[in-house]
Amino acid sequence: MSDLAVRVEGLRKTYRSGFWRRRAETLHGVSFSVPAGRTVGYLGANGAGKTTTLKILVGLLEADGGSAEVLGMPVGDPRCRRRVGFLPENPYFYEHLTAREALRFYGGLSRMEPAAVESRGGPLLARVGLEAAADRRLGEYSKGMRQRLGVAQALLHDPELLILDEPMSGLDPFGRLLVKDLLLEERARGKTVLFSSHILGDVEEVCDFAVILADGRVTASGPVRDLLGHGASAWEVSMRGAGAAVLEGVAPGRVRLVRAEGDVVRAQIRGEADPAAIQRAVVGAGGVLLELTPRRESLEDLFVRTGGTAAPEGQGP
Repeated sequence: MSDLAVRVEGLRKTYRSGFWRRRAETLHGVSFSVPAGRTVGYLGANGAGKTTTLKILVGLLEADGGSAEVLGMPVGDPRCRRRVGFLPENPYFYEHLTAREALRFYGGLSRMEPAAVESRGGPLLARVGLEAAADRRLGEYSKGMRQRLGVAQALLHDPELLILDEPMSGLDPFGRLLVKDLLLEERARGKTVLFSSHILGDVEEVCDFAVILADGRVTASGPVRDLLGHGASAWEVSMRGAGAAVLEGVAPGRVRLVRAEGDVVRAQIRGEADPAAIQRAVVGAGGVLLELTPRRESLEDLFVRTGGTAAPEGQGP
């Protein structure tokens, strides 16, 4: 088996829209890869091209250029479809069915044996918090309950690769916790998960790797730990009796005044700095250092920092 569960090279997609049917390119040569057995977050603002990419990977759309492979096979190859579980952005269900009946229906589409559907379906409904509502009609379900059922159907046939489009969308805190736990459990079982999201805090909690997409271009990709770095991206300084200007000698051009209340000043130093040098600068100016806190860059910070500038593409995580 390949070390890569998904490989995307130079993917392009164009739509026609408006009265004049003008062409608008949604994906501009997108390239990234998903290592087998990892959980990868595909991040971007609404309209960045995340859903288009995932639909191409599961064969619902055709790319206009570039190539993509799933589990070592070209996208659309029928041999890999049973090995992939997919949750669309807006899952649709027949509202007259119950959750239990819906899983039987989807199990049949996946050519699962009825006994296998029954043995996996009940525990899955319990894992997504729908055990008590398993025999209610789906027309009575809330958006969050439908979303959790969508996750269950994607897992039903025990796929090697999960491709989930905004799986946390519409979920309350309890539902988000359930889905995050599920993703962590699947990763522990050696499964590969690729999911899109704009909820960056959730991605940071469960993902090994991240790919950031902005305006149809990959602007950053790699292991989350490497993308965010190991050191402090900034230092928060609180001091009494000294102004923010005293820190310029420690970090020229990287000091920002946050707030001044009486003789207490709060400032921020961007990037790395020497804590001992900060203390010496404050004390040397006759002040008192009240608090010195390192701040590590978050995925949200990284997204804002890279979201407007495309970086070289083709850097797989």
